[in-house]
Amino acid sequence: MSDDLFGEVSTFLEDLKLCQLRLMHDGDNDWFLLVPKRDKIVEIIELTEDDQAQLMKEICYASKLMKSSCECDKLNVGSLGNIQSQLHVHIIARKQTDRAWPGSIWGVAPRESFEPSRVSFWKEKISEFKN
Repeated sequence: MSDDLFGEVSTFLEDLKLCQLRLMHDGDNDWFLLVPKRDKIVEIIELTEDDQAQLMKEICYASKLMKSSCECDKLNVGSLGNIQSQLHVHIIARKQTDRAWPGSIWGVAPRESFEPSRVSFWKEKISEFKN
């Protein structure tokens, strides 16, 4: 499911208990997507209470991974779903020097193209983070 919906804009990194952790294809900002492995869920409130709690744990996991692995001034965490309604959560490393600071990153095109080597970087960081 997630590859069909998010495969053009992101790459799979890791399966968590509830979500797929994916890396957005953004050349400027490190940017994760958490996509719950539940069909036809649009809003967080549509998840069971156990899944809501698990989602929060996975948001914290991905946020700690991001914060410990790259320099950033602020993490932006959000679930908008205006373009793709399937529930997903964005975790974005923001810097005061990024292309949109201090405004919203949405709708502002990256200056740099995505480097596929970032996938390897993040898979290595995930492995180190777990140990």
